[in-house]
Amino acid sequence: MEAKQEIKRSTIVFEDHEHFEPTEDKGKKYFKRMIILGVISLFLILVIVYTLPKTVLNIKSLLEYATIVALVIFLFILLIRYFSILLLAYLYINEYTYSSPAGGYFPFVSILVPVYNEDKVITDSVKSLLELNYPNYEIIIINDGSTDKTKQVAETLVGYKKGKVSEVKISLINKPNGGKAKALNTGVKYSKAEIVLCMDGDSQLSPDCVKLAVRHFANMEIGAVAGNVKVLNRGKLFTDLQALEYIEGLNMARSAQSFVRLVNIIPGPIGLFRKKAIEEAGYYSSDTFAEDADLTLKILANGWKIYYEPNSISFTEAPVKLQQLLKQRYRWTRGIIQSIKKHRKLMANPSINFGNTFILWSMFYEALIWPAMNIAANLFFIIAAFAFGFSSLIFFWWAGLALLDLVTALYCVAAEKEEFRLVSYSIIYRMFFILIIDICKLMSTIEELLGIKMTWGKLERVGMSET
Repeated sequence: MEAKQEIKRSTIVFEDHEHFEPTEDKGKKYFKRMIILGVISLFLILVIVYTLPKTVLNIKSLLEYATIVALVIFLFILLIRYFSILLLAYLYINEYTYSSPAGGYFPFVSILVPVYNEDKVITDSVKSLLELNYPNYEIIIINDGSTDKTKQVAETLVGYKKGKVSEVKISLINKPNGGKAKALNTGVKYSKAEIVLCMDGDSQLSPDCVKLAVRHFANMEIGAVAGNVKVLNRGKLFTDLQALEYIEGLNMARSAQSFVRLVNIIPGPIGLFRKKAIEEAGYYSSDTFAEDADLTLKILANGWKIYYEPNSISFTEAPVKLQQLLKQRYRWTRGIIQSIKKHRKLMANPSINFGNTFILWSMFYEALIWPAMNIAANLFFIIAAFAFGFSSLIFFWWAGLALLDLVTALYCVAAEKEEFRLVSYSIIYRMFFILIIDICKLMSTIEELLGIKMTWGKLERVGMSET
């Protein structure tokens, strides 16, 4: 490669091959939902009217008994959920520790950096990419119609730059605004590499992330590798809580899923794909607000395996304010529900792809069922405790859940060699942070089921070098 070769400007036109299923008439859709909900409500009312007179308990005793049974069931499900994930995560870590993936495998990798109004962070992101400990890669910046100075800043980065191991070619593609999915598709089609790494414009990658993730592609069954996302801008309440959530709530689940090679969402800040797997899946689609989840499900449906590499780390800027955090989770939740709806045929027919069916049902449970259960259990317990005179048990309820989160946080922090101080946040993690997130998820779910229109929104960046 000629290190001094100039990169010529060129205009690239890509055809949009996204396929959208015909949408159902909204009026009919709402009418169907109203009929179904009405029938269910009528059935439940009839059950109550028929069974209530037959009970030998009085109303107060019945409610007390129902409260105890409901809370025991909730705690049972909670423990089964937690310890199942912990067990699978432990088996994965044990397997990861003693396995020896193939070394000396260095295929050419294209790193795709889609950016939209990221002038504050794009320079830091690209500089971090030049520090990668990998000999054979290029960087492709896709400017998705930014209205700030992103284009001008990105142009200063174009060319052959000195990397940690070798010269690195940095290219820039400017295109009209069309969303992250179309921006990534543009980069994938432009790339000539066997492996593509997709990231966010505000992310910074660890030096060994590519080398550690790419080695798994020596196994030809692996279609993608999910990286480990960590919060960089720590030191504030909400960012520290998110740092713990990423470690305990997201990475532990990915470890468990990776044990069976069925990671359900490849995170936007770092995901490596076999280009062939993306092409077979029909590229990214922009008909959901969770293009990462949608593509992951399509890759799994085609029979590819997906692995999680815990040492392939991407540092990302997390929302600092509560309002920004809720906007982010609102979009995540609705996007995941949209992806589940899009692939719902696989939920009803496990013979097509049993792994995908299992993943879809687990996503359905985590996105729709569990948040509602958690909110209902907390409200139910508090109301019942004061109504029936056992309010002193509230402390033991909180203490039991806090102890469970404390043990889990200790394990996850130790497994990832993270900051020990994050464990202290587990005391308020479930009863404060997770409850707020679950309320947001529940509201998002209701809006999605009602078909209320939503927009992408944009997280305001402050620049990680300033935090």
